[in-house]
Amino acid sequence: MRKYTTLLIGFLAGSAIIPAGGALAAGTINDEELRRIVDETVRPLMAGQKIPGMGVAISIDGKSHFFGYGVASKESGQKVDEDTIFEIGSISKTFTATLGGYGLATGAFSPSDPATRWAPELASSSFDKITMLDLGTYTPGGLPLQFPDAVTDDSSMLAYFRKWKPDYRAGTQRRYSNPSIGLFGYLAARSMGQPFDVLMEQKLLPAFGLKNTFVHVPESRMKDYAYGYAKADKPTRVASGTRDAEAYGIKTTAPDLLRFVELNIDSASLATDFQKAVAATHTGYYRVGANNQGLGWEIYTYPVTLKTLLAGNSSDMALKSHKIEKFDPPHAPSADMFINKTGSTKGFGAYAGFVPAKKTGIVLLANRNYPNDERIKAAYRILQAIDKSE
Repeated sequence: MRKYTTLLIGFLAGSAIIPAGGALAAGTINDEELRRIVDETVRPLMAGQKIPGMGVAISIDGKSHFFGYGVASKESGQKVDEDTIFEIGSISKTFTATLGGYGLATGAFSPSDPATRWAPELASSSFDKITMLDLGTYTPGGLPLQFPDAVTDDSSMLAYFRKWKPDYRAGTQRRYSNPSIGLFGYLAARSMGQPFDVLMEQKLLPAFGLKNTFVHVPESRMKDYAYGYAKADKPTRVASGTRDAEAYGIKTTAPDLLRFVELNIDSASLATDFQKAVAATHTGYYRVGANNQGLGWEIYTYPVTLKTLLAGNSSDMALKSHKIEKFDPPHAPSADMFINKTGSTKGFGAYAGFVPAKKTGIVLLANRNYPNDERIKAAYRILQAIDKSE
């Protein structure tokens, strides 16, 4: 494992970003044609899935486009616009991963550090043999998708982890898990000497220029915070939970999330340590199916079929354990990747995907939690139509 860590740190230091000049720039498409493509996809999607409102943002060769549909609140009738704040659920994990990547880049912690280095409260537990990288890539040995109901704060969380026993050896199987990435973010922040929320809101978000992205939506912006809608069709927003900020707690606008995507496509304008942080999230640490698991992001070789994306974002991948093929050394980022992540809360559904080689990215934010398959089909259809019209 020490060899693996040395190679990873060396990679981060030596080849942190994909040179923008090496990317295959997308061609041009006029605004009218782009509007037609998006309208023909999004309007039927909203009608079929009973989605009250959507914010769609697309980046083509560095130029951003926004499309607002429907309402942020059915009760008030407030329209979705560029300032509408949506919950993005598990896309938050890519922010947590980037903050963790920053910790790696600055030497605050190492991917091979045992979790107990940063959580001495867990000494002599299963976490002695679980690394930070295991936690960040869902391979600690079978942590569940969610914390048990009895876990309500840091004290009960640590008590739960002390008693928890893995189902299999760390680093051998992937099981998608909020407690896993949640603990990763919590301990990464500890290694940097500040609470996670503080680091996210005062370090990472300003570094990326994300002025409309929040862990805690300030009172002055509550008027822009959309309401989500679930089965009962009553307005709802995410409830607080243990490690919610790390796993699913980010709220943002479509243009702000697109800016985050654009800085993942080309991070050259970021400070060097944040360029390295982005590169760490695009690094492939193992393969499961057709997906190379990064930190936060899920990565596919480009071009990629719709069938492959649907399989990689399926309920089977989210709910079951899967044996992995570990990369030693990790796979360096490449421009020829399709990188994506879904995210949901009770009343919201989100998707972000991008192709560095094409300099193209898309964000779909909705105030209803609708099936991942429908999000991916819509995004894929739009990206394919853009590609064909250039």
